[in-house]
Amino acid sequence: MDVLRSLSSYAGPRRSPHEVLRRLTEWMTPEVGPEDPVRLLEERVAGLLGKQRALFFPSGTMAQQSALRVHAERTGRHAFAGHPQTHLHVWENQGYSAVHGLRFHPAGDRHALLTLDDLKSVGEPLAAVVIELPQRDIGGRLPAFEDLQAQTRWAREQGAAAHCDGARLWEAQTGYDASLAEIAGLFDTVYVSLYKGLEGARGAVLAGDAETIEHAAVWRRRLGGAIVDAWPLAAIALMGMDENLPRMREFRAHARALAKAINDDGFAHTTPEVPATPLFHVHLPMSKQDAEQAARKLVEDTGIKLFLYARSNPDPRRCAFEVSVGISGLDFAPREVAELIRGLPSRV
Repeated sequence: MDVLRSLSSYAGPRRSPHEVLRRLTEWMTPEVGPEDPVRLLEERVAGLLGKQRALFFPSGTMAQQSALRVHAERTGRHAFAGHPQTHLHVWENQGYSAVHGLRFHPAGDRHALLTLDDLKSVGEPLAAVVIELPQRDIGGRLPAFEDLQAQTRWAREQGAAAHCDGARLWEAQTGYDASLAEIAGLFDTVYVSLYKGLEGARGAVLAGDAETIEHAAVWRRRLGGAIVDAWPLAAIALMGMDENLPRMREFRAHARALAKAINDDGFAHTTPEVPATPLFHVHLPMSKQDAEQAARKLVEDTGIKLFLYARSNPDPRRCAFEVSVGISGLDFAPREVAELIRGLPSRV
C-alpha cells in the first residue's frame, strides 16, 4: 500500500512531486519571473535573520563547508569545534576534511548539550565554533539562550567565528523568547535549510555580513553550486515560508501533546519529556530490526508511515525514532499516535 498519512514531515503525500507541483502552480503568479524567486528568497532570509546578505546554495552540506572554508581562510586556522554529534561530522562523510583539509574537535559528551567548559577544553586555536540549533541527534534539545550568548562570545574572544547550523532554526526559534534575528545576531554566519520544516524540495541559504557572503559565493562556484536554474527550488521554499513559518508554534504545541500522550501511555517514552521544538525522539523497548519491520508492516496494512528509520541503542533490545511535526503531523491525534506505537510489537 502507498503511504496515505505520514507522521514525519520529511515524507508522505505532501512531499510527492504531483502534490508539490500542484501547490507551486497555485502559488506562482505571472508577475514572478524565473530569476526572481532566488533573489526574493535571499532577501527574505537576510531580513528575517537580520543579516546584511544571504546566498542560496543547492545543499546545506555545500553551504556549511563554504562557511567553514571562509572562516578558515580569514583566520589562517584549520580547526573547528562542535558537538560530537554535529551534522557536519556524522552525516556528511567528513567532507570538511576530504575537500577542505579542516580538522574537527568534538567537544563534550555526545549525549548532552555542548557547554562553555567543553569548548574551553579544546586546546587548539579554532577557525570557528559550530552550534547546531536544535541538537537533532540528542532529541532536538536546545541550549539556554544565555548559554548561547556565552559560547558565541567566547568564540569571538578566541579569534574564532561563531557559526550556526540552523537546519532547523525555524523550529528552534519556538523554544526561545527571542526573534530569529536576535538568535542569528549571536552568530557570524547562519545556515538554514529549505526542505525540512519548510517542506521545500532541496536547498539552503547561508547568511552573514556582505564580505563573508561574497567570499562564500566564490566557494559556491568552485564547488559547483552556482546553478542558473535554481528558481524552482527557491520558489518552493518561498511557498513553504508562507505556509509553514507562521505555524511553527502550532507544530511545537502538537509535538508536546503527542509526547505527553506517549509518555502517559507508558509503553515508550520521549526525549525530551517536554519537547523544546517540534522535534523529539521516541524510545522503544524493541530492537532496531523489529521496530523497522513493524513500521514497514504498518505501512502495508494501513498506509501510515510512523517514522523514516529507527536509531540503534547501546542496548540492542531498545531503539529510538525521530518525530518532526509539520502540517502532515497535525492529522494525527495524540492518543492515536500512542496506540500506534504500543501496537508495533504485534506487527513483528
